[in-house]
Amino acid sequence: MQIESFYHQDTQTFCHILYDETTLHAAVIDPVMDYKANSGKTSFSFADEVIARVNSLGLQVQFILETHVHADHLTAAQYMKQQLGGRILIGDQVSVVQAHFDQVFGLNSQQEALFDGLLSAGDDLELGDIHIQALATPGHTPACLSYVVRAPNEAVHVFVGDTLFMPDIGTARCDFPGGDAKALYQSIQSIYALGDDTQLHMCHDYPPENRDVRSVVTVAEQKQSNIHVSQDTSEAAFVEKRQARDVNLDAPRLILPSLQVNVRAGHLPEPDEQGRRFLKIPMR
Repeated sequence: MQIESFYHQDTQTFCHILYDETTLHAAVIDPVMDYKANSGKTSFSFADEVIARVNSLGLQVQFILETHVHADHLTAAQYMKQQLGGRILIGDQVSVVQAHFDQVFGLNSQQEALFDGLLSAGDDLELGDIHIQALATPGHTPACLSYVVRAPNEAVHVFVGDTLFMPDIGTARCDFPGGDAKALYQSIQSIYALGDDTQLHMCHDYPPENRDVRSVVTVAEQKQSNIHVSQDTSEAAFVEKRQARDVNLDAPRLILPSLQVNVRAGHLPEPDEQGRRFLKIPMR
């Protein structure tokens, strides 16, 4: 089993390649599109770096996995699929998120079946000798999945989405529609239960000035020093701390464009007769 992680500086997001070194079967996890909010310009420079690495290794992409409907970056899932193949998969509770934001933006994503498949908790995927299991980790959103990865003679690896960040950053926010701090606490406990040596691969890192960007951390490190939920943190204490923090958080910079694209599996709006595409900005 091999894992390579790529850091998208603008959104502080990781995209991961997971592959079996024998069969060269691969999955890409949480791909990112470049998007400039001040001009509406989209590009795929970052995605092209990931694609170039996939091609240089001779990998055959089987799956493009989304941990959840991201609110801080636009997914490059459709572009990845066009370039590399593979099925775009996400958790089946995405329908809850789609139903809400279809109302907000006047979309029809829930009926369009734009993802290639929906994963339920406990569902399994195979990449050669690599076994991937979907673990429901709601709380940040109701549709969050973590991907638990096992291979012979390897440590357990988990792609945790926004459930957990590095120990000095803490955990995901729970104030999005359908978010729930109690549910997030229980989701984190299910990850901690996988064992101290389990390797957790981040979706984001927001490092302070005194350390470098990190993409992976052990359960033991999280339990010892996560500032929001260490091994000694009770559910009640976590919920109180999380809710107090969430009240004062600003909306993510790219939340409005991200949600419109991401609930539609990365499909951009259809162009008009002049070839222009438009996103909607709700006014309050």
